[in-house]
Amino acid sequence: MNREEKNVVINELTDQLANNATIYLADISGLDADKTSNLRRACHKANVKLEVVKNTMLARAMDSSDKDFGDLPSVLKGNTAIMFSEVGNVPAKIIKEFRKKSKQDKPILKGAFVEASIYVGNDMLDTLVNIKSREELIGEIIGLLQSPAKNVISALQSGGNKLSGVLKTLSER
Repeated sequence: MNREEKNVVINELTDQLANNATIYLADISGLDADKTSNLRRACHKANVKLEVVKNTMLARAMDSSDKDFGDLPSVLKGNTAIMFSEVGNVPAKIIKEFRKKSKQDKPILKGAFVEASIYVGNDMLDTLVNIKSREELIGEIIGLLQSPAKNVISALQSGGNKLSGVLKTLSER
């Protein structure tokens, strides 16, 4: 690969880093072709883009990006696959589910950048799985906001029947 081709790849990676709020770095070395294909299918079904990248090019793209990747460039050793997603916890769920199905510890999570937060190390996988997506958070907030209103309406409806009954009894006397 000549210098111009490398610069094109670095620029494309920089654009992808700028346009995605959820970026996972994983080590998929040691997976055979069949398992790698299964991982790619799982990513495709979940709308996650998976690419294997050269560490030096990814490091340069991170340096030229406007985002602060903190300690993530330090994990760029060995084989690195990068996963882009619109939802923060989906790649972590894919990795965890893939490990269960394939009965091995691959892919290994190297690190993640989720909504400006940085997670480094494979031990952060469970934390990332438990991150709620934007839609889940909005749903919870709406549920919390609706709960008091539902209670008031319910009380008024049941109280209205009681109140009319009391008024009716009083008027009959």
